[in-house]
Amino acid sequence: MSIPYNPLDKMNLAQSIAEALLMRPVAGLAQTDGLIGAGVYALYYTGDFAPYASIAAQNLEGKFQQPIYVGKAVPKGSRKGGLNFGTASGYPLRGRLRHHATSIDQVDNLDLGDFHFRSLVVDDIWIPLGENMMIEMFKPIWNWVVDGFGNNKPGSGREKQCKSPWDVLHPGRRIARNLAESPYTQEVLTTRLQQYFAGTLDFKALEQVAEAEATSDET
Repeated sequence: MSIPYNPLDKMNLAQSIAEALLMRPVAGLAQTDGLIGAGVYALYYTGDFAPYASIAAQNLEGKFQQPIYVGKAVPKGSRKGGLNFGTASGYPLRGRLRHHATSIDQVDNLDLGDFHFRSLVVDDIWIPLGENMMIEMFKPIWNWVVDGFGNNKPGSGREKQCKSPWDVLHPGRRIARNLAESPYTQEVLTTRLQQYFAGTLDFKALEQVAEAEATSDET
């Protein structure tokens, strides 16, 4: 007996957001002037950084099939709780993407001109659902393998925080200059990427490491 289709099922709602995002046009990451509203977005890479060659190949010639990063931009005040009905106004998406553009522009081995994005304005209650679905669908390497791209400047009292894996692989970002050295090396992270592309990376072990690091940062 087949189960009746429920368009309001959480999985179906998440898929509808992802599909809507993937239908959006692609623009260069430096071209964010017209963006208004909050929602979800995907970044795409087309450059010649050798460890990312497999991703770039999937995005060349206008294909844009594999995001390197997926994120969300929530309305101001969302982290404090309550209902927010101003998703379509303000500039959360533009601000978040410009933050990413600044990070990329500051590092030594990436070129901002090699990055593109799709974005979708979404009612605030559905934004995390859409982001999670996109991450699960594509497992972008900057979400799963090389963590830290979306980090903001560390707050007061976090001076002993280590550089993120992203800042190790892509040195030069100003917010990371005064952070402690990371236990990771570029060689370790490159090996992780090779395992990811070969389909041999243990994602469960990677999640456990991330959880342990998060707990350590809180103490």
